[in-house]
Amino acid sequence: MSRRHESRDTRRGGTAAPGAADIAYGIHAVRVLLQRSPQRVRQLWLSSARDAAARLQELRALAAAADITLVEAEPAQLDRLADGERHQGVVAGLAPRAGDPETQLEEALEGLGDAPPLLLVLDGVTDPHNLGACLRSADAAGVAAVIVPRDRAAGLTPVVRKVAAGAAETVPLVQVVNLARTLRQLQERGVWLVGTADDAPRTLYDIDCTGPVALVLGSEGLGLRRLTREACDELVSIPMQGAVESLNVSVAAGVALFEAVRQRRG
Repeated sequence: MSRRHESRDTRRGGTAAPGAADIAYGIHAVRVLLQRSPQRVRQLWLSSARDAAARLQELRALAAAADITLVEAEPAQLDRLADGERHQGVVAGLAPRAGDPETQLEEALEGLGDAPPLLLVLDGVTDPHNLGACLRSADAAGVAAVIVPRDRAAGLTPVVRKVAAGAAETVPLVQVVNLARTLRQLQERGVWLVGTADDAPRTLYDIDCTGPVALVLGSEGLGLRRLTREACDELVSIPMQGAVESLNVSVAAGVALFEAVRQRRG
């Protein structure tokens, strides 16, 4: 049965709110969802405020084309749905992603064909803003997948989707139960694991990133965990010229990814 499009005259208020993990908000994030994965959008709440009509017009058209239920909502209801975050007048209710993490990773790698994969592994990044920024950089760098542990790390929350500005729909975020095991499996596929560490003897600019590579970065405060560090084929540092001792993990990820992009283009 197809989803039903509801006009503003026939539907106000909407059904019960979904769980926090089942929503996306923000104009750009929702636009990318509607363009790339409309089958995942179950329902769209749009602001009924008169001054929001023009900026939400494109989303209305995309939702109508995909036969997605539209619900006119008061600003206060949107605030509740987005848990007080800045939603820009739109909240989308989503169907859960299908498939287990190993299948998602396998599909991402197979989709590359003969091209050497570039992967990003984040070990214990707990700040959703940092994870969202890493996803955005990963999308720009052409990363095949971002791999994170399922426990004690940020997952694909609405905040992550908003900060990622659509990249959460273009780059698979693979949450694995056992990160060390996943790293071993990548090595068996010929992927070179390059971890970042402040005390590493070589720098990011001393290594070859043109082949199959996974860049492995640690958490905001603790860096790589011991087992993750030991699993890496090589450890490198990012040269620091100023007074600060380290970079934010999302900044470090961007630096490392685009060094790999530079080498691959060369």
